[in-house]
Amino acid sequence: MRILITNDDGVTSIGLLTLAKVLCKEHNVLVVAPESEQSATGHAITVRRPIWVKKVEVVEDFPVYATTGTPADCVKIGVEVLAQKAVDLIISGINFGHNLGTDVIYSGTVSGALEGALLGIPALAVSAPAEKDYNYYYAALFIDTFIRDFDFDILEQFTALNMNFPSGSVRGWKAAKQSTRRYADRFEARIDPSGNTYYWMYGDVVEDDPIDDCDYNVIKKGYVSVTPITVFMNNEKVLMKLKEVQNEENKTSWRSSSEKESKRD
Repeated sequence: MRILITNDDGVTSIGLLTLAKVLCKEHNVLVVAPESEQSATGHAITVRRPIWVKKVEVVEDFPVYATTGTPADCVKIGVEVLAQKAVDLIISGINFGHNLGTDVIYSGTVSGALEGALLGIPALAVSAPAEKDYNYYYAALFIDTFIRDFDFDILEQFTALNMNFPSGSVRGWKAAKQSTRRYADRFEARIDPSGNTYYWMYGDVVEDDPIDDCDYNVIKKGYVSVTPITVFMNNEKVLMKLKEVQNEENKTSWRSSSEKESKRD
């Protein structure tokens, strides 16, 4: 396969390069990634200013390009310009740190995969625990096996897979629901040397999802969570309720207007 690999940790990230080195043994690999870290950039794209692209000599086994753009920019340029649309699969990662629950809104890693889905190309976002001694090599071997055996034809249009690895040994992978995992934010006020106040944001993880097969529960059991995600955020249940309310209000408004017109006559 012709595989485009990107990330949001930067072009020299160990997770990205380890994955590319493993996959290039059997696949045609092209790396296009930000020149520096772009974590939490979400699905931002660069407009009204240039995006610089430079080929860098990181390894000799596959071409590596560094850009000044976001992960989504990297995918756009990688597919449309550098690969001339000859891409069969896009992988964003392996990210340093999980992307679970509401992380997918902020994650540049996930957005790289979703940009691939927008372009009609099968895509994976892959994340690992934020552990300095994490073994990316075994995670890369797992991904190599996964993409060889998985039938990407089952994915609907505009859908990508969000994969998260557990700590320690892997028991396999399981389909997982995106959880409601989120953060209780805190802001610590600090003073800079000039006497100005600034704030440092941090927070506590909130995990109260009752679903047994949600993403964070799956990785806690030693499995890789595999969650199908889409670029569209439409809530079907609420949409149906809105239509019901809309119909009732339209009837009331029409009846009220009719009554007013009758009184005028």
